[in-house]
This record gives sequence, C-alpha cells and structure tokens, in this order.
Amino acid sequence: MLLNNLMGAPLLAWLVDSLSAGGVERFFLVCRPPWEAAARACFPAEQELVVAEESQASEQIQVFLASAGDEQSDVIVVTGPCVLLPFDAEVLALDGPPEPSRLLCVKTAALRSAIADGADLLEVLEDQAAPYTDRDGAFSIDSLAQLTDFQPLLNRARLYRLAESGVEIWDFGNTYVDPTVRVEPQAVLLPGTILRGKTTVGAGCVLGPNTYVEDSAIGPGTVVNSSQVFKASLGCDCHVGPYAYVRAGTQTGDNAKIGDFVEIRNAKLGDGAKIAHLSYVADSEVGRNVQFGCGAVTANYDRAKKYRTTIGDDAFVGANVNLVAPVSVGKGAYLAAGSTITEDVPPQALAIARARQSHKKDWTVRLKPKKP
Repeated sequence: MLLNNLMGAPLLAWLVDSLSAGGVERFFLVCRPPWEAAARACFPAEQELVVAEESQASEQIQVFLASAGDEQSDVIVVTGPCVLLPFDAEVLALDGPPEPSRLLCVKTAALRSAIADGADLLEVLEDQAAPYTDRDGAFSIDSLAQLTDFQPLLNRARLYRLAESGVEIWDFGNTYVDPTVRVEPQAVLLPGTILRGKTTVGAGCVLGPNTYVEDSAIGPGTVVNSSQVFKASLGCDCHVGPYAYVRAGTQTGDNAKIGDFVEIRNAKLGDGAKIAHLSYVADSEVGRNVQFGCGAVTANYDRAKKYRTTIGDDAFVGANVNLVAPVSVGKGAYLAAGSTITEDVPPQALAIARARQSHKKDWTVRLKPKKP
C-alpha cells in the first residue's frame, strides 16, 4: 500500500516528505527488486538513500548504522503503511486513548547491538521501540478508503510547509503540490495550480491561475498563466500563456515568450525568442531573439517520419507562415506573411513564397441573382 497513489503521488513519497520535514536526513529502504524503481522515485534526488533486498538487509543496515554517529540518536522505523501529519494533532479532535501507529522510534545503539547479535528485529522493536501515536500526528493506514480520508490533510500540511519557507499561496483549498516537487521561496502559486512529479520551481515564479506542471523545471522569475507544461525546461524570466500547451522535450533560454494558444513540442528556443499567438512549433531549433507572427506553423510530419526545422538568430517569421520541414532559415532572415517555406532561406534574405495577387474585373457580377 505504500506505493498506492494519493493525489498522483505514492503514499511513500508523502511519508518521506513528512519525515524529511521533521529532520530525518538519511533513509534505509528494504524493498523487493520489482518495486525498487518506483520506491526510489519517492525520494528526492539529493536525499541520502540506501536500498537493500530482504536477504541483504541485516548486513547492509549494520554499515548504515555504523555511520550514524551519535549512538543516542533516534532511528525511526516504518513497519507498514502510515501517514505523518506534521502539525498539532489536536486539530483533528481525537477521542479516546492514543492509538499506536506503524511508526516506531528506537535508539541507534540498541538497534545496532541487536543486529550485531543476530537478534530478531521485530522482537527488538517490540521490546525497546516506542511507537508514535495519533497524538503525535502518526496514523496507520489499513485500507484505500482510509487513505483518501487523509488526502486533504496531507496536501494542506504540504502547503503549510511551503508557506513557512516563503512561498506565497493564495488558496490553500485549491492548490495541489506533490511531495516530490521543489518550490523555492518567493514563488507565488495562484488558485488552481497543480504541481506534480519531479517539478522544480525557481524563486520569483508566478504559476497560475489554473496551471498544470508535471516533471518540469521552471526557472526563476518565470510566469506560467493558465497553461500546461509537461516534461519541459523553461529558463529565467520567461512568460507562458494564457492557454499555452508546452509539451515534452521543450527547452527555452531566458526571457522567452510562449503566448496564448501556442503549442510547442520537442523544440529548443534561444534567449529572447517569442512565439506570441496561435502557433504550432515542434521538432525545431529556434535561435536567439527569433520572433513568430500569429498563426505560424512548423509542418514537421509527413505521416511516416518527423523532420526538424532550424531558425537562426534574429530571424522573423511572419503571420500564417508554414515551414515545411526539413528546412533551415538563416540568421536575420525574414519570412513574408502567408508564405509556405519549402526551401532553405539564406541569412539576411526576405523569403516570399505565395502567389502574386491578381484581380478579376467584374468577377462578382455573375454571382448576383438575376431580376425576374
């Protein structure tokens, strides 16, 4: 059950987040090989973590404990599915005697000695460990139904910690942040913001309203307004949205703009590049300070293979231009509005690829209805 999802993140990730917030610095995980990758993903990349199979756990944990230092320090042992709410449990209005959880505390020296003597770990925990109780904010989880009861409490606790670190959150009831997400102080989360996976958000960012970001890096000072960002990397002081769709493989430099109703995928944008309105850019290398007019499209797919478009620094792509890949546009080149570009454009050139305008005199006269 520790790998069952709660708001998209495994219960183990929520528990690791709470324990880290409580001061736990090192983790030892006993896990069977089929679930190791999923379990490792619940820990931050910078977190010190040792993973062992059951058959090797006793030997490896001795090494792990030997480097713990102070023998009077505490070891927290998790024996099953549970949650830890890092705020005063009195807010839950609990009744009756304290209920022990599957979160136990034992001294390092006692655990180290027992393992060295070959003692049964469970027996040692029963004899010498003190269980955390619901009065400490620790609760055992016995069913999926019970797990969902803790969903709003865990999310609220996560948001409280972010707020305490200096993140500005406008609506605690309408903002959702996975425990694996990292948000720097001075970031602002507006209502309807959902941050998931291995997302990182830099200082001074403004995300929302109604913004979804998953497995992406958002650089300091970047604004993402009413948009979706998946597996992308945005530089510093960029502006995305409203209603933009930033897809996997997208990378931007600093001060880039991805505007309203723009879709971008597997593309690299240089510093200062701007795609302001109603455009589709995919499989492309876009240089510094390139500007796209409204309705520009990279035609990258011929139903058999996808091709790349390359646009040099300081180029200008006019409104309603189609770039039929594979094609290259030189540095500083201009593409005239309404053109369909099928050949490489030299640097500093003006490319015009459209029929010359002509007029058919009195052509509409024949369309007028005849009088009876």
